[in-house]
Amino acid sequence: MKDSAYFEQLENNPRNPSHWHALFLDSSIPFNPDAKAAFLYDSSRRTKQFLYPFVKVFARLGIILLQVFKAIAPNVINAPQRLHRWLYRGMKYCITPEANFLILRHFYLGSEVLRFIKDNVKDIGDIPMHPLKPVSVNAVKDDLFLQHDLNLYNFIINLNNALKAQGKTITKVADPDFSAITAGPLPFEPFRNKWSNCIDLATAIEIFTPVYQFFLTDSDFWRASNSLQLDEVIGLYAATIMNCPERLVALNNKHPMIPLPTYGAAFRLTLHGLSTEVLHALLVEQKLKQAAAN
Repeated sequence: MKDSAYFEQLENNPRNPSHWHALFLDSSIPFNPDAKAAFLYDSSRRTKQFLYPFVKVFARLGIILLQVFKAIAPNVINAPQRLHRWLYRGMKYCITPEANFLILRHFYLGSEVLRFIKDNVKDIGDIPMHPLKPVSVNAVKDDLFLQHDLNLYNFIINLNNALKAQGKTITKVADPDFSAITAGPLPFEPFRNKWSNCIDLATAIEIFTPVYQFFLTDSDFWRASNSLQLDEVIGLYAATIMNCPERLVALNNKHPMIPLPTYGAAFRLTLHGLSTEVLHALLVEQKLKQAAAN
């Protein structure tokens, strides 16, 4: 799997500069170097350039057709365990190590961000948590994707009910508690890297999205699709605690009160992953600054 060393060792050809090299070296947006390298290298694969445009068209057509079917029979198919077995096989045998790395990081980082918010909203009682910290693709079989969506909604609901009950709001914290945030590498097991592991992250997400829709009820898929617009909500919670809302410029899934068509869910899911990376990198940045100051 390619990490930051891959781009750090590249030599620039002034007559043919690399788009991906330039983006890696740009530091205007906080981003973990290894995750950034994995994302950019994965995006440079030929499947992203040549396969993705065709997959995108057929996958979105499939979502539209499934939407018609689900409108007629919204609850006929409800098989989350079978869904996750399909996702597990696809991840293990078909997608790139970089894509698997980024997907598992997403669950891990999301749990840390929610825990950070909880740790810095004081005196509101206990808020139940269900942290997801997978270290291998095998963890997907335990309804990982579905539980991730439920965690996000339940956290927002439980947090705001607790705040309302205590007559409190989320406020700036002078010395935030960053104990939930991991600044170093995450303990992932090695990812399979055979000839069949060739599908890039964006193409895989386009393929996975109609599969996700097929195996879930219409309500479950609609809820999952709408959850992708909650990035700004979580980002504002964290930025309020750190008093830096201007740093949310890269959180692109905005306007959570305006539902968007489900056929665009795959692209918004990619943005959702990037937003989580940016927010977590911002928290790591602030954690290291706090440690240096102390």
